[in-house]
Amino acid sequence: MKEIAKDLLKIKAVKLSPNKPFTWASGIKSPIYCDNRLTISYPEIRKQIAQGLAAQIKAEFPDVEVIGGVATAGIPHAAWVADELGLPLIYVRSKPKDHGRGKQIEGVLPAHAKTVLIDDLLSTGGSVLKAVQAAQNEGADVIGVGAIFSYQLSAVSANFKQVGLSFTTLTNYSELLEAATEENYIAEDQLETLKKWRKAPEKWNND
Repeated sequence: MKEIAKDLLKIKAVKLSPNKPFTWASGIKSPIYCDNRLTISYPEIRKQIAQGLAAQIKAEFPDVEVIGGVATAGIPHAAWVADELGLPLIYVRSKPKDHGRGKQIEGVLPAHAKTVLIDDLLSTGGSVLKAVQAAQNEGADVIGVGAIFSYQLSAVSANFKQVGLSFTTLTNYSELLEAATEENYIAEDQLETLKKWRKAPEKWNND
């Protein structure tokens, strides 16, 4: 959905800087920085996101019984999607609590419940797939993952394929570049630089 991409640009949840790249925690240099946490402060945008994700989940994972949020950025969106679909909500901590019963899953998760987890974005898929494993360890039947945005890196498709799981996103890197060009966030000569990064981010530089 290109409109969602335009919304992310408008509220500066996504910033494009092909000439002065950002550095991710992994050390990868990137011309894009995405902070979808900002969307929770914009009622109309978060509503469109919730409705869009709910529609995609209903279409692609019609047997879903539980919606799960991935801590922390996925939790509010999961809550709104669960509300749209009238389904139970759980959320998955990044690690088990270090006190009490040491729970990693919060909420009521029936055994073998068909569950879709929601995160705010997908880069390589590593963090959300750890949450998938945690939910499976608690007896969930995780049938898919939803997110607002995907960088469309080859690693995310490979990692999901490896565990036999599919995912859906509202928008992605390709749509974002189209939106950014249409709305004059980037110049035409910067477009090829941004496209080049997605093909080999680990080798990319801005020289």
